[in-house]
Parts: sequence; C-alpha cells; structure tokens
Amino acid sequence: MRIRRWVGVMASALAMVASGLVSAAPADASSGPDAGIRSITPITTVYTYGQKVSAVAVEYGQNVNPRELDTSTFSVQDTLYNFRFNPIEDLPKLTDRKVTRAYTNDAATIRADHRSTPGRYVIVELDPEQNAGWTVITSKCPNGRCAVRVNPDLPTRVVQRKNVYGQPGHGLGRGPLLAKGTPNTSRKVTEKPVNLLVDEFRYGSYLSNGMVLPYHYHLPKNYDPAKTYPLMVVLPGHGMGWDGDNLMVQVAADIPATAWLQQKWTGGTEDVIVLAPQHQRVGGAAEADLLVKLLDQFLKDYAVDKRRVYATTVSYGSQLLWHAFAKRPDLFAGGLVTGGFAVNAEQAAAIAAAEVPLWVTHGVHDHLLNISLARTTRQLLQDAYTARGKTLDEIGTLVHYTEYEDAAFSLPDYHAAYGPTYEDTSILQWLLSRTKPQA
Repeated sequence: MRIRRWVGVMASALAMVASGLVSAAPADASSGPDAGIRSITPITTVYTYGQKVSAVAVEYGQNVNPRELDTSTFSVQDTLYNFRFNPIEDLPKLTDRKVTRAYTNDAATIRADHRSTPGRYVIVELDPEQNAGWTVITSKCPNGRCAVRVNPDLPTRVVQRKNVYGQPGHGLGRGPLLAKGTPNTSRKVTEKPVNLLVDEFRYGSYLSNGMVLPYHYHLPKNYDPAKTYPLMVVLPGHGMGWDGDNLMVQVAADIPATAWLQQKWTGGTEDVIVLAPQHQRVGGAAEADLLVKLLDQFLKDYAVDKRRVYATTVSYGSQLLWHAFAKRPDLFAGGLVTGGFAVNAEQAAAIAAAEVPLWVTHGVHDHLLNISLARTTRQLLQDAYTARGKTLDEIGTLVHYTEYEDAAFSLPDYHAAYGPTYEDTSILQWLLSRTKPQA
C-alpha cells in the first residue's frame, strides 16, 4: 500500500513538471527564480609592465551573503602569455591564478577598501604579482616589426567551487542557495572587461596635411575650465603606435599613461591632465611636427597651465621628444626619457639654449637600444650646456641621468627602463615640480 501511494505521488509530480506547473532546477541550481550565475565580468588594472586581469566579478540574481565566501569559493585560470617573452601560440596556455580576496559589491568593479557591501556581485581579486593574465597581445607585424593591441577576447576562465548563498532574512542562517558549487565546470567570461582608469580616457584625433594623429586624453574627475592643470604628454614605444587595429593600446600596454593619475605613483594629490598620442610609426621629424600642432590646439581647448607642460617617453617615443623639444622648446617645462634613442648635437644645442630640464634613464643591458645611446645623450647635453658657459653644478640641475642594472627590473625586460623609473616616485615628483620661468 505504501509503495502504491509513493508511486502515485511521483507520477503526479512528474505530470506537473511535464505540464509546466513546476520547473526543473537549473544545472548549477537553487531554490528560486534568481538561481545561478548571471554573468562573469573581467576587471583589469594597468601595472608597471602593462594591463592584466586583476579580478573577476561574478553576478547572481540577488544579493550574496558575504559571510559564506572565502578565497577558495572560486578558482580562476588565465593565460601565461606575455607578449614580451612568449610567442602568440602560448596565448591559450592557462595557469591557475592566486585568489587574494572574495567579497560582495553592488557593481562589477573593485572596491578601494576591499570590503563587502550589499550587492549581487562577488568580486574575486587576484594576485597582482603573478606573471599571468596579461591582456596585451601581438597585433600586426609588417616587415617583422610588430605592433601590439589589447586582446578583445580574453581567455580568462572561472570555476565556482563552493555553494553561493543569498542574504538570509533577518540576518539568520545562510540564506537561500543561489548556485551550487560546480568544481568541474569552467566558465568563460560573458561581459566586456571593466578597465580601471583606462576606460576613463577619451578619444580624439588631429588631422593636418593629410596625416592623422589619434590620441586619448584624461581630464581630472572634477575638471574645472576656470582652473589650470599641468599637462603630461606620454609618447609610447614603437609597438604601441597606431596600426589600424589597436586603438588605446598606448594607454594599456605599460604604466606611463595611467601613473600620473594615481597618488601611489606620483606621491602627490595634484590633478594632472594626461595626453597620450598614438604615433603612426612613420618617422620622428614628421610625427613631431604633427605632435606640436596638436599641442598648440590642445592648449587652446583645455585648461592647461602653459608653464607646466611635460613629456615622457618609452623607447621610440624619445625620437618624437627630441624633435619636438628642439623645434618648440618654448612649449615644455621638462622631460623624462626612458630606454630611448640618442639626441643629436643640433637638438641638444636647441634644448640647452632653452634650458629645458631632462631626466634620462636606461637599462645597462638593454637588448634593443644599447646603453651607449643614453650615454651619448648625456654627453651631448652636457657639452651643449658647457658651450653656453654653464658650470657642472648648473648642468647637474638640468641634466639628470640614471642607469639601471638588471636587479632594478621587477620583470626581466631590460629594454623597459620605464619600469624602475616609474617605480621611483621621486623621479615623477621631480618632473612635476619643474616650472618654466615667466616670460
């Protein structure tokens, strides 16, 4: 009799499911209509040597109970590929990322305090020191000279290893089950990345004599056209130049564009306007001419302190700086050249005549641009100032020079002298403290 009654109940239940009165539980499942993972969003941060996935935001249908989360609730895998060291064939090779925090938020972004606030997103933060999760990849390679771009299809994958619960009523218990742990199910990201700071840059382009100069710029959060702000012009390396398919990579590929927006890099709280042109890779003289025209227009359009316009370079960008500083030294209050080409004697003489202060840095074992280029720059600038009657002490205030041994690099790319340069806050503070004398 009991068996017949149980069979009858089961038959009735199956009939209700078939009729649609009862829905089958979702695969990763829970007890309500808001069950399961709704979306997975990668979050990126630009570190010294470029942008990488720094966290993922996993979204659920309702607010998540943070008391049931820990660093083992999720695991994340990401690429081992780094364009500086690996062939592009390594891009699909994944490794486990170290999870450092897991907390709730009401938006798909990192919280500065790394603490939970009521929300349906779980923010899974990842170890920033790990050499994995880089977003910049090789782009086009005409004549063997490659450009780079930001990967539009990040390979990041997420596993929810443990159950995730909603907020309990009246603060009691675990709350409803939002999604069962599925340790054998690896999920791709579903949303476009949230690119911290990079997404705040605006796009523009400047056209002159048939040449186009694309650029991105960043205005202070509370930009006031009635005030004036220092302007930092960031001139990128050859690989970050415009190739028709890699807009904004000059902001993401390494730290120089975003560093000036962060107190931890500059050591100060002053607001700075950042202008990051993306050169066309056609030669320093023509591109510098276009750069100077863009600057003249930019200074008209925005509230720039004309006594505090600076330029900083990576590798190839040094050629633009030398040409621009020699052509229009009146525009600039100072410059920072990292891992660059050598100035020539004529350019050095023009810079010395205007007394534009410079700091030149270079890796001793730079494998792309030999250290002799930086040493030549130092000598030519010193000679130009000596010819104008400057003393050694006076020259020392105008020409600063630093060579880096291998141990100074936190990533072993000894051409990337901007690494140890930007990790030294005093150099950035020095540049921002330069001011052109009153006319």
